[in-house]
This record gives sequence, structure tokens and C-alpha cells, in this order.
Amino acid sequence: MKLSVHFAPLYEIPADWLIVTKWEDEPFSAPVAELDAKLDRALSRLVERGDVTGKAKELTPLYDVRGVSAQRVLVLGLGKRAKADPSLLLNTAAAAAKLTTTKSYPRLALALPDGVPSIPAEIVARLVAVGLMQGSEGPGIRKNKVDRFAPQEIWIVAQASGPLEAMASAVRRAEIEGRAVSLARELVNMPPCDLYPETFAERAVEVARKAGVECHVFDEPRLVQERMGSLLAVAQGSDRPPRLVTLRHRKGGNGKTLALVGKGVTFDSGGLSIKTTDGMVDMKCDMAGAAAVLAAMQAIAELDLPVNVMGIMALVENMPSGKAVKLGDVLKARNGKTIEVLNTDAEGRLILADALAWAVDQKADRIVDLATLTGACVVALGGEVAGVMSNNDGWSEKVQTAARTVGELVWPLPMYPLYSEMIKSEVADIKNTGGSRYGGAISAAKFLEEFVADVPWVHMDIAGPAFADKESASRSAGGTGCFVRTLVELASGAV
Repeated sequence: MKLSVHFAPLYEIPADWLIVTKWEDEPFSAPVAELDAKLDRALSRLVERGDVTGKAKELTPLYDVRGVSAQRVLVLGLGKRAKADPSLLLNTAAAAAKLTTTKSYPRLALALPDGVPSIPAEIVARLVAVGLMQGSEGPGIRKNKVDRFAPQEIWIVAQASGPLEAMASAVRRAEIEGRAVSLARELVNMPPCDLYPETFAERAVEVARKAGVECHVFDEPRLVQERMGSLLAVAQGSDRPPRLVTLRHRKGGNGKTLALVGKGVTFDSGGLSIKTTDGMVDMKCDMAGAAAVLAAMQAIAELDLPVNVMGIMALVENMPSGKAVKLGDVLKARNGKTIEVLNTDAEGRLILADALAWAVDQKADRIVDLATLTGACVVALGGEVAGVMSNNDGWSEKVQTAARTVGELVWPLPMYPLYSEMIKSEVADIKNTGGSRYGGAISAAKFLEEFVADVPWVHMDIAGPAFADKESASRSAGGTGCFVRTLVELASGAV
């Protein structure tokens, strides 16, 4: 898909689908009213009959239009203007794209919404453009008969009075971010027979080469040499050897370094603490954190951001076998801390322990890790909101601000010292489970905190939003590519 920005009357836009927007309980904007006049008031009649109200995600297609250059028109409801936020703009655009891409059409155009409160026009353009890209692609990458047809072109139609250069820059960034999100979704949707630690690492090498990013891959002997005993223990039950990938974007001179760390369990059976069939069926998605890191690094490099960013991906397969780590085993992590294993299905924190310690040893000044870590976080926050936990309130707020800016949903959870009591072990420094059904997301974060030293760090538990179990108006089932854009937004600001 190629994205571009255009400045012309809506009735002159030569698109297969022209998407126009309407605020609830408000008349059409002047450009849409001008289009309506050319359509012999077809849009106005829909409003008068109550077929168009402007409610959020309301979609009203007109398939046979005359007097304008577009072949078809779609009226997209935005809801109440006062309630508009980045998430709404992105999701409504995605919903419009889902409806218009069920057949093959070369060009999709969207008229930029007018007067979004507190959001500059160029940010609005970025949000709706990414939403259109996301809504144009589905999860059926292995179907013989595809059910979604991405357009060749997406046009964002703006008013000539707007900031032309800023608008063009926003749409260019949206194209880069949209492709990065698509990469993350593709990886999460790949079957585990094709995506495992070795092939994931090979894909990372390919992405890094094309984007101009340094890439180093640690194989099993190197992981032993680097004392990553916690990561190796998780991997030992599988016939697939582990990998640790380090990507580096060095464009910030002597400035600070941001480390992005991703959990990459390419399939999680639970190990000897084996999952049920229902609990295991979507566990190909347990590498969504690593996918987000790789995709974000691609976008950061393509945007040529003047920052230093390091991406670390811990890649393993968690399987039961005669070699698998056992309950009661004691592991030694890279930073020397010992870990009593009481649940082999709490494996994500074990591989992140060594990855985080590696980031610290590589002199990271700030760290963000992303992991599909706990079902407890989904219980607490639902399926579309990520939990944020941190050892530094200021750094946590920066991460949350980045997420809000790009329309991704997060919520902070407390990290009081009392939660550390939950992971104390009688035989080792710590244990890998809190031993209680309560506060599971937080006790997991307190475990990770043991491996970041004093470096400002944020843990994002993305277990809910990383994978959609079913279709919705604005989301396809499968991998969502969540928080790629949050990481890019975070890297765009001062670390």
C-alpha cells in the first residue's frame, strides 16, 4: 500500500471508495456539504431519514453515486466531537477499511475529519492513515482464497489551508508505522511450525539488513558463555534451540540509550506445567512482545530517528520433554541471582530475566519490556488494555503519554514493596511465581524488577491486547501488532 496526501475538493477525488466523516448531532462539514450538493443531496436525505446519525463506527455505504469522481461513498460516524480521542480516530478508520476491502479496489480515499479537539490535524492524519492500513489486512495469510484485499493506494484528503509539509510528513510516518504494525501482525499470526527461535532470528537478520540496523544473534553456545542460565532452562525442553537477538540503531551520538526488550516464546505449551487445549490453542502469540520490538526497530530505522535504541528479543520454545526444566529446579540468571522454579508455565519472566540483565550490562539508560506475560493482567484490565508497571514514576508517565498519543490503551498497576514478599523463596533468592491467584500481574513484574538494577524501567503486560480472539468492527481476529507505534512514539521523544 502506498499512502499519500492530497488537497482537492472531495467531488474531484478519483477513488474507488471515498470515505467521508460525520460528527454525531452535527451537520456535515463544509467540504462534505459541497460533495453532498454534487450528489443531489443524497447524504442529506440519509440524515433526514435517520439512516446516518454520526454515531461512532456507524458505516453507511453508497454504492451507486453520480456527479462526482468517486465510484462509491462511505459515510463514517465519529461519535460526539467532545469525546474524540486518538483511539477512536484510529479504530473508526480501521472499521471503514474493513468494510471497503472485502473486494479488490485499487484506491481508497478518506477525507480528513475536521476540528478534532486538542489533536493537531497532522496527528489526526497519522492516526486515520494507520487505521486504514490496519483495517485493510486480515489474518488469513495461509488461506487459498483470500477474504481481504488491501488497496494499492490510500489517499488522505486534507484542506489546502492546512499545514502542507507537516501533513505530508505525518502521512509518510503513518506508512512506515503501518508497515511495521503489519510486520508484527504477520509474525504473531504465523504458525509455530514455521516460526520458531531459529527462523525468528533469521527474519530479524533480514529485517535489520533491509532497514540498516546492526544485528547480533546469540546461539546456544554463546548463551552459555553469557551465563544466561534462566533463558536456557526454559528452552531445554524443546528440540528447537534458543536465540537472543540484539538490534542497534545508533543515531543519537553520545546521547542516552533506550532498550526495548521483547518476550519471544514462539510456542508455549506450559512445559511440564502443561496447559489445557483451550489454554494452549493461541500460544503461537506468546512472542508478540518480541514481534513488537522487531517491528518498532524497523520503523525507527526507516524514520532515521536521531536516537540510540537497542532492541533485545529473547526467543525460545517452551515444551515438555525428558529434558525439560522441572518444578523445584533452581536456576542461576545472568546477574547471579538464583531462581526456584515452581511453575514452568511462568516461563516468560525467566527468559526476560536474562534479557533485562543483558540490557543493563549493555549500558541502557532506559528500558521498556513488552510481554504477553500473565492471564492475571487480562482478568484485571480486560482484553484491550495493557498493564504498565515500573520502578520509576517519571519514566512510566512518559511511556503512558506515548501510548495515549498514538491511541493505544494502557493502565498503571501499583508496585508497592509489599508485593516483593510474594516472590521470596526458601531455597533461592526468588521464586518464579507469586504462589497466589491474587496480584499475579504485579508479582510477575516484581520478579522482573530484580533484573533491572537501578535503571528506569517499564514493564508492559500485553497479554490482553496482543491477540484478538474474535472479529470486531475495527479489529480482525489474530495478532494486533499492538504497541509498535507506542515504542516508535517513545523513541521519537527525548529518552
